[in-house]
Amino acid sequence: MSVAKITEISASSKKSFDDALKVGVKRANKTLKNVKSVWVKDQQVDIAKGKITEYKVLLKVTFVLE
Repeated sequence: MSVAKITEISASSKKSFDDALKVGVKRANKTLKNVKSVWVKDQQVDIAKGKITEYKVLLKVTFVLE
């Protein structure tokens, strides 16, 4: 039997939501052990002068405790 924990992290990218997701997953794996899944809870963009300047994602990361 295993026990998992869920934590929220945010990540951003100037390129796309997909890239922001990849940045967040890469960073989560760098810090957390046994990452099993990631759920995109929210997405947001920053806009300047009518153009998207940054893509942001809020992620729920599930990892199994040792």
